[in-house]
Amino acid sequence: MNITCLVENTSRTGLPVEHGLSLYIETATGTRILFDTGQSNLFAENAKRLNIPLQDVDFCVLSHGHYDHGGGLGHFMQINKTAPIYVSKDAFKPYYSMKETGLRYIGLDNRLIPNPRFIFCSEPISIDGIAGTTGRSTHNVLGNNPEDIIAKDSTILFSGVEGNCCKPYGNRLLYGPSETEHDTFCHEQNMIVTEGRKTILFAGCAHAGIINILQKATQLIGTPPTHVFAGMHLVKSGLGEVEEAKFIEMLASQLMSYKNCRFYTMHCTGTTQYRALKEIMGKQIRYLSCGQSIII
Repeated sequence: MNITCLVENTSRTGLPVEHGLSLYIETATGTRILFDTGQSNLFAENAKRLNIPLQDVDFCVLSHGHYDHGGGLGHFMQINKTAPIYVSKDAFKPYYSMKETGLRYIGLDNRLIPNPRFIFCSEPISIDGIAGTTGRSTHNVLGNNPEDIIAKDSTILFSGVEGNCCKPYGNRLLYGPSETEHDTFCHEQNMIVTEGRKTILFAGCAHAGIINILQKATQLIGTPPTHVFAGMHLVKSGLGEVEEAKFIEMLASQLMSYKNCRFYTMHCTGTTQYRALKEIMGKQIRYLSCGQSIII
């Protein structure tokens, strides 16, 4: 499997960046997945620079309903005319972020719906992408029994993550679907790609808490993931220096309990926070910047 970062907040390759996330994934069997589209057309411009044919993507997955992950959806739909787009059933509801000047809308472009290409998800589903035949994918709604879900070379989407372990403090600034209620992130979904003995977990911002997401993923597939690609939303915590250091130390300890798992983080984790995690976790964690590729 080859994972290429098309959009991220930082770059080591000279590609232009923006606050957002977009990953291009190509499996060993040739299935092509676009995970998030950043906030603009930049994901497509960078894909062109990297000679990645987005018109051949088999299906697109949106991690949640924020502009920095789905702002490029309309442009993707122009480039690729057939690939289905898997989104949470709550992804197009209004969402807001508290700024110094007040609440700002950070949701998706509702002019994109209704459209038959959107597949709205709630229960865990398994996607059967057919490599090389853009637009042809099938999906099945699954239960919560690992025996019903785990399969070789499969893609699983899930939401409904519960638990309060190491949930990001930055969530306090996010609201929706009304301006008076805090976001519960019911619109957040995660993806597991199983390839042989490897199980790779993808999360956009992990607003539900990366540890809680890991626990849900382990429950679904019956074994801990071997690799994780995720933003962890550690920016704008509002914590003091001492409190933030304690939180990151606790999070690192929880992540390291998954001894056979390698972590690749990006975007809303924050570079300062990443360095603090790296100091504790060492080689178990790496940062993935715009333009970089990881082969697993």
